[in-house]
Amino acid sequence: MSGAYIRTGNRRGAGTYPRGDDAPRPGLLRLPTVGIDIGGTKIAAGVVDGEGRIREQLRAETPDRSKSPRVVEDTITELVLDLADRHDVHAVGIGAAGFVDADRARVLFAPHLSWRNEPLRDALSARLRLPVVVENDANAAAWAEWRFGAGAGVSQLVMVNLGTGIGGAVIRDGRVERGRYGMAGEFGHMTVVPGGHRCPCGNRGCWEQYSSGNALVREARELAAAESPVAQPLLERAGGEASAITGPLVTEAARQGDPVAVELLQEIGQWLGLGIANLAAALDPERFIIGGGVSAAGELLLGPAREAYRRNLTGRGFRPEAEIVPARLGNEAGLVGAADLARTVARRFRTVKRSRVERGRHG
Repeated sequence: MSGAYIRTGNRRGAGTYPRGDDAPRPGLLRLPTVGIDIGGTKIAAGVVDGEGRIREQLRAETPDRSKSPRVVEDTITELVLDLADRHDVHAVGIGAAGFVDADRARVLFAPHLSWRNEPLRDALSARLRLPVVVENDANAAAWAEWRFGAGAGVSQLVMVNLGTGIGGAVIRDGRVERGRYGMAGEFGHMTVVPGGHRCPCGNRGCWEQYSSGNALVREARELAAAESPVAQPLLERAGGEASAITGPLVTEAARQGDPVAVELLQEIGQWLGLGIANLAAALDPERFIIGGGVSAAGELLLGPAREAYRRNLTGRGFRPEAEIVPARLGNEAGLVGAADLARTVARRFRTVKRSRVERGRHG
């Protein structure tokens, strides 16, 4: 594997007792499993216990998307085997950005990798000799928040992840709602402005083109490139290069009171609130959890989002309003959730293995 591993410390979680078909049974709650979070720039792997604590974590660079799927499998395999040298690992959960089929076996499409209808579960299971489950990364993050974070004790929640784009997931009565074909939760590609900004998905006017990290950066850079005097402080922070303006730079400027940065986050927040109101009309959850890198802006983003949500909520004033709260687990949510979901396949694997042993004894 190219590059050295990076080890990080432990993190404590506060688990809730799971319910629903996706939850492991009580006897397996303490089994250590490995969670893998595949991002555009890094692959994180960690051993997670039944209370959501990361016992050890490794990181490696994500292979270039031009590389073959086998190269990514090699990286994942080496990370898992390294961890398995020091921990009694019982299953592996993979959190991947993209479309994962309903059987949680194949990655049908991954925007940052060369996976196209890739049989990832079976390929890795054969190499690792461990049960493997593949999950959409937003589903994995939402599961972690429901089990150990901002969704603990809530029966129905929707998670919205604001990163480069918008990812989403629905948890209902202890089950991840994956849809008939496994592709539910792609909220970022709801059309909110017909004929609006072009989206990489091929459509125009998708929600994530107005409320995401990309949207925030695009608007800031356009202001700076137009030599607007109001954008001069942002441009100075970026060393005079509009192309060097980033989402974290805008967020930090807003925290320090830059009026244009505050206004940009307000606009992103207003679009966020509008989309959430639409989701409330369709799904009627008890709580919305907002995660992803852009959520680091906190109330600079969530305050405007709540205001827009209340303005656009159908039946406003005559119905209960779902809470809108920030995620708690940060960047580790996808890894923790994937590992926790892997306990379901650990249960099946142990059951099959035990039955084979019994047949051998009586055969």
